Amino acid sequence: MENHREWATARDVQKRFMQHLAPAIDTLDYSGRCRQVNDLGGDCYDLVPFGESGLALAVGDASGKGLPAALMISNVQSSLRTAAFFAGNDGAALLEAVNRQVYESSLEDRYATLFYGVVDRIGHRLRYVNAGHNPPLILRTDGSILWLETGGAPVGMFPDWPYDEGEVQLYPGDIVVAYSDGVVEAVNPLGEQWGEKGLRRAVAESRGRSADDIVHSIFKAMDDFSDGRQTDDATVVVLRVRSSVHS
Repeated sequence: MENHREWATARDVQKRFMQHLAPAIDTLDYSGRCRQVNDLGGDCYDLVPFGESGLALAVGDASGKGLPAALMISNVQSSLRTAAFFAGNDGAALLEAVNRQVYESSLEDRYATLFYGVVDRIGHRLRYVNAGHNPPLILRTDGSILWLETGGAPVGMFPDWPYDEGEVQLYPGDIVVAYSDGVVEAVNPLGEQWGEKGLRRAVAESRGRSADDIVHSIFKAMDDFSDGRQTDDATVVVLRVRSSVHS
């Protein structure tokens, strides 16, 4: 009974780490969800204020399963939040600091993929670093897709790694979707993967809806494809640039 209470407490702490900390922003609509297979998982996401007019978003996925992965991703998330106070607008420097901290405080075979980005609420410029993570997609209003791949190795894998920062301009109506591999690697009863194709279709079919609705639609489409079977933690973060302050 005592062990069960300890696990429940750990689960609640992990869930609180993924509560939305950012206030509503008139020009940006955003939402996220992490659905774990077990009480403790290796995925995380963050949506937090950045400076006076920015929004920082992150999605991470630790290697392994269960408690070791949960401890690893908690380390990554806390290191990321701490480093953000000191790195300022330099995303590459921030990820280099996170990588060193995670490498020094983790076991040799532990690492995590991580996507980190900051959006300016006024100019809608997205600066990001992808540390070995599944590349988030941007669905433009004309139907074209852009993948966010610039960055470097997963954090905690090497003691020193030079990261590159990417930058992209967002426009009203654009939809940014960051996700963990548990989403695109969902399989149907025949063993076929949902894949990036299934994700792209789900996002395209949700165009015009709120960020909350898009997140819900992605999970529903994934579950319909996999017949409700989930074998890995699945995380989705959606950012939608409003066409007006009222949409």
